[in-house]
Amino acid sequence: MSRSATQSSRNNPFNDSLHHLSSAAPQISPDQTQSRKADHLRVCLEENVQFCQQTSGLERYQFTHCCLPELNRQDINLKTNFLGKILGAPLLISSMTGGTEQAKQINSRLAEAAQYYQLPMGVGSQRIAVEKPEVADTFAVRSLAPDILLFANLGAVQLNYGYGLAECQRVVDLLEADALILHLNPLQEWIQTEGDTDFRGLLDKITQLSAQLSIPIIAKEVGNGISAVMARRLIEAGVTAIDVAGAGGTSWAKIEGERARDPRQRRLGQTFANWGIPTSECIINVRQVAPTIPLIASGGLRNGLDVAKAIALGADLGGLAWPFLQAAAESEAAVYDLVEILIAEIATVLFCTGNPSLNTLQQSDALKQTK
Repeated sequence: MSRSATQSSRNNPFNDSLHHLSSAAPQISPDQTQSRKADHLRVCLEENVQFCQQTSGLERYQFTHCCLPELNRQDINLKTNFLGKILGAPLLISSMTGGTEQAKQINSRLAEAAQYYQLPMGVGSQRIAVEKPEVADTFAVRSLAPDILLFANLGAVQLNYGYGLAECQRVVDLLEADALILHLNPLQEWIQTEGDTDFRGLLDKITQLSAQLSIPIIAKEVGNGISAVMARRLIEAGVTAIDVAGAGGTSWAKIEGERARDPRQRRLGQTFANWGIPTSECIINVRQVAPTIPLIASGGLRNGLDVAKAIALGADLGGLAWPFLQAAAESEAAVYDLVEILIAEIATVLFCTGNPSLNTLQQSDALKQTK
């Protein structure tokens, strides 16, 4: 390339703009991180940040009704085993929040319901608890839920921003967690005004962490899905379980776009609001390459019928976040009511397909693709 062409390239406003978008995020204070947490809660509860074009894909499947199930209500068993623990139902209260007083109340209500129904639960990203230890108690729910499967949570990208085994072990110890979720969120970080966008070398760092950490690691997306190729790489890196967190539910591109002040970031949030792999495709594709990996399906699951479809497609658990967030922001009773109806909906599927258990549902051919 000639010197003049090189100079022209350097002066190209498009290149300057791209550098602005992809450069390392500015250092932000713990108070700014806490403010972002509050923003996320507000936007999720008050704005329409659901996928509007892309769906989970679960609506393309339908169960074949069995008019003579040869079952009694008492025959239906929703218990399942995940990471060595018996659960009351195949429901995960997915990772949501922490770091603020409102988040503390929400996590407390969710934890109490999780304990009562013996459901697993994840908390929101605990980065703020590392940066600002005085808010760590907004995550610490073990005293309310001594017996549940409980998941700590950090962004995998933080492994490129000064976090290592010590910080990961700290959030695990804070929660007395049974596993650590490493969430993968490149689109969210790219659109987030103060996002962390250096995702280089993370597989190697996940491999090292998997070998050193005292508990299993769960790899989880945040609503854009995990492909079969990436699932295989994560498993080879030592990840114990996968939460596909596919497209079709809450859009973190929309959330970050809503809270962005920069018009360019707002536009990106709108353009990529429906980006991702539908949850149903993630389940099928990951299960094909990893037949035995503990698999969580989340992303757009809104009722027990969705959970049952996800399980019939090959998932072990169905994770819900937004419905639980809405209920927990309302009241403790609303959370209990939500769990009751979810359980009733899953049980209805089992009964009306002639399956007494989740295992028999998975082994049956009751679920058909209709579209």
